[in-house]
Amino acid sequence: MPSDVSGPSPPTAPDAVLLDMDGTLVDTERLWWEAVADVAGRPLTQDDVPHVHGRTIEDVAHHLGEPALAARLTEAFADRVERDATVLPGAAELLSGLAAVDIPTALVSASPRSVVDLVLPRLGHTFDLIIADEDTERGKPWPDPYLEAARRLGARPSRCVAIEDSPTGIAAARAAGCHVLVAGPEHGLPSLRRVCACVTP
Repeated sequence: MPSDVSGPSPPTAPDAVLLDMDGTLVDTERLWWEAVADVAGRPLTQDDVPHVHGRTIEDVAHHLGEPALAARLTEAFADRVERDATVLPGAAELLSGLAAVDIPTALVSASPRSVVDLVLPRLGHTFDLIIADEDTERGKPWPDPYLEAARRLGARPSRCVAIEDSPTGIAAARAAGCHVLVAGPEHGLPSLRRVCACVTP
């Protein structure tokens, strides 16, 4: 779907758009669940969801009761991402639209940089900033990744729009004071016009 906003930044444009990666721009959530189940040696259940969906690898390793599993989780996830990660519908159009109107963008991911680096070439977009798991002491659902992204971009969180798919990520972005738009299978990705409408002059 083509962008419905073009040219210079609209007067209501946000200072920056901060985008989650897994489950928002790329279809990697199922790969993450497969990796966790494989390393855990058991199927995951609904009880695992709050501890796995949108969480850092270290958090999931702690949930499994073995912090030392973090390296294995990273390797298992990276292997699957390298083979099977696909860009979600609407991602390319939204990213190209943001570039066309010169709105700064940051990728704000709970994944480690080694995984983020596997995904970036598939997105075909030059982000102004990448925040990966290693870049803040606390990951989502803490606000730290979004606050750090806004700080580095010189943007006010209250004039940033975050696009997230998981309750964990949504909580982090809201705690940082960002406007939040929900993405995912039921919602798809927002249009550029909707992103720009989030922030008032």
